[in-house]
Amino acid sequence: MDIIFLRGLQIETIVGIFDWERVNRRIVVLDLEMATDNRKAAATDAIADALDYGEVSRRVIDFVEASSFFLVETLAERICEIILDEFKVPWVRLVLNKKGAIGGETDVGVIIERGVKSHG
Repeated sequence: MDIIFLRGLQIETIVGIFDWERVNRRIVVLDLEMATDNRKAAATDAIADALDYGEVSRRVIDFVEASSFFLVETLAERICEIILDEFKVPWVRLVLNKKGAIGGETDVGVIIERGVKSHG
């Protein structure tokens, strides 16, 4: 199994349970790891045979910017569903960081894995 990753993806969105969070956009930071098999892409040197991380990034950014969830758990789950369903990867790991959610510059968020991680 090979992994394509995106780290430090900063996206503005509405997320939170408090009234002020419902009207003020904030930045969430995403780190993604996605399982794939890079052998065909490496052999052909063609983007058509690769997991296009640019496409994944654009799709996730568009979704997160347009979203408005109360819980980071829900946002994370929906992002993983999009990646698994639309990009046909067997496994995804997402770290969603809602910086400063509990004051200061403290990092807080969720880490979820969905799908089946192969060891081959």
